Amino acid sequence: MSTSDDELEEIRQRKLAELQARAAEEEERRRLEAERAAVLRVILTPEARQRLANLKIARPDVAESVENYLFQLAKSGRIKSQITDDVLKEILIRIMPPKREVKIQRLSKDY
Repeated sequence: MSTSDDELEEIRQRKLAELQARAAEEEERRRLEAERAAVLRVILTPEARQRLANLKIARPDVAESVENYLFQLAKSGRIKSQITDDVLKEILIRIMPPKREVKIQRLSKDY
């Protein structure tokens, strides 16, 4: 084999290893997401799950942080019963950043 064939084979091997690593990472991400969804399905009441789904549409970043928080609580065994919609509302109040109040002042035409 010539030098260019060796280089080509080396590039192929690197690309193959790269693709395998990406596939493994994607598989791990899917597995963790499925595990997280299963845990959330168990610990949340249907109303709370619906509220979280609605929040995911409106504020995906906040919904993800709430899901992570609930998942960590469940994994550490600190959740004793299902989380109701009211409890989820309390969690959201604590996690959500405070809303900024906007005041508009009109200037009179008589400067």
